[in-house]
Amino acid sequence: MSDTTMFHPAPSAPVTQRGATVWLTGLPSAGKSTIAHGCESVLRAGGLRVEVLDGDAVRPHLAAARGYSRDDRAINIRRIGWVAELLARNGVLVLVSAIAPFRDVRDEVRATHAAGGTVYQEVHVSTPVDVASERDVKGLYARQRVGEISGLTGVDDPYEIPLAPELVIPAHEQAVDESVSLLVTHLRRAGLAGPAAPEES
Repeated sequence: MSDTTMFHPAPSAPVTQRGATVWLTGLPSAGKSTIAHGCESVLRAGGLRVEVLDGDAVRPHLAAARGYSRDDRAINIRRIGWVAELLARNGVLVLVSAIAPFRDVRDEVRATHAAGGTVYQEVHVSTPVDVASERDVKGLYARQRVGEISGLTGVDDPYEIPLAPELVIPAHEQAVDESVSLLVTHLRRAGLAGPAAPEES
């Protein structure tokens, strides 16, 4: 009689993770989205549940009827924060890439997370306005210079620099992969993205 016993390899252990919101704030064209998506790719390759909430991508869904006044921007930030906290509370690592120019509203989002016991980390992508305006990924700085638009954050509308972020990424001083590595290493050391590699400890 032939042996028909099937061999079933043991399932790999699931990757355990802690949900959290990591908010990348900075000027337009600072590099926030590029860094967030780069980090997402690295962490997903490691089996983690990661979502990116990009400010430009989510605005049509969360604040389509809103403009760019202070109140409208604050409402948009709060709504993004609410979605992020909901995902994070359910075990997802949420990378938010949004300017969020107002310190008091960012602090409000942090407080909402704290009230629910959800981890919140603020990351300042510190590219200065002169470098960001040279990059001008979306052409916003050029349009502002010729008077097509006004209220551009960091130029003719305020950006309030974070006073005590958990991490500062000087994206203007290093390559994209270095900025991504800096964020990934920070998250691992914080216990939010799996164990840190020996050289990261």
